[in-house]
Amino acid sequence: MYHKDGVDYFVVDGHIHFWDASEENTANKYGEGFIRCFYDYQRNLSPKEWVWPLEKFRKYSEQDILHDLFETGYVDRAIFQPTYLTEFYTKGFNTTESNGALARKHPDKFIVNGAFDPREGEAGLDRLEQLAEEWNLRGRGVKLYTAEWRGDSKGYKLSDPMALTYLAKCEELGIRNVHIHKGPTIWPLNRDAFDVADVDAAATAFPGLNFVVEHSGLPRLEDFCWIATQEPNVYAGLSVVLPFIHTRPRYFAKVIGELLFWLDEDRITFGSDYAIWSPKWLIESLVDFQIPEDMQGEYGQLTTDFKRKVLGLTMARLYDIKVPEAAQIKDAGTVAA
Repeated sequence: MYHKDGVDYFVVDGHIHFWDASEENTANKYGEGFIRCFYDYQRNLSPKEWVWPLEKFRKYSEQDILHDLFETGYVDRAIFQPTYLTEFYTKGFNTTESNGALARKHPDKFIVNGAFDPREGEAGLDRLEQLAEEWNLRGRGVKLYTAEWRGDSKGYKLSDPMALTYLAKCEELGIRNVHIHKGPTIWPLNRDAFDVADVDAAATAFPGLNFVVEHSGLPRLEDFCWIATQEPNVYAGLSVVLPFIHTRPRYFAKVIGELLFWLDEDRITFGSDYAIWSPKWLIESLVDFQIPEDMQGEYGQLTTDFKRKVLGLTMARLYDIKVPEAAQIKDAGTVAA
């Protein structure tokens, strides 16, 4: 846990990867452009001392991830969110299988999520069922990448009939958390295929599922907020949002202020998006951050309890992760160890 000023912060990093973008695994110019776009996010939004060499960024080690998350990064549990990208990477970019192999070695540290692509049709439904059994996805989640290329297709919508069929399958299998990349584009993917509007129909159709909108819909923050305020099962993920705390603190203050205005404070979650960013500096920065005084008349202040919920307690509730009593907030809905 992170300890600051007498407060214990139980940390659940809800958005991490163990990717392979090595030159050997990169299939074409699109895979090369994709990882270099990721790297630009790290270089442009991180403190200088947290920028990696490109070669390490392309493929980092098991020891790197254990060190950065659990030895120095304050993380108590971390959730793998897969991104296959098999059109760009020969063996896939960041798969359930590669993530799961690491999680099996460290079951007290990692949670594995699956993925699906409705363009796989009936065969994909069978594969989802196999993933759920192999990786124990009941009570856990899937990660969706609606702009991922597949053959001639440059993306899909959650409101597509087959996507709704897959969501129904998730409900049947007990997969209850649906994480969706709805944020900034990554070259060469289509920006419009990450549009947040299709979350509305899916959240309405499946009130028993939790839809964690990763990156909070940026740059479509207003659209996201209008959807989330009427759909109580829609959550805001702060991956990509949080690093602006360093380079654009007033912009971050505006985004977090808008999220708090439209959503309640129990529906905003932390994710480092590792290895684009490392959790240590993000966590320290959030705990120390306050809305600038001249903006507090509109947005108010960030409380310690809110920061504790964001950094771990809300995600712990979604995934039934036990939280030590010292780190709990009364009536936060967490489970005592």
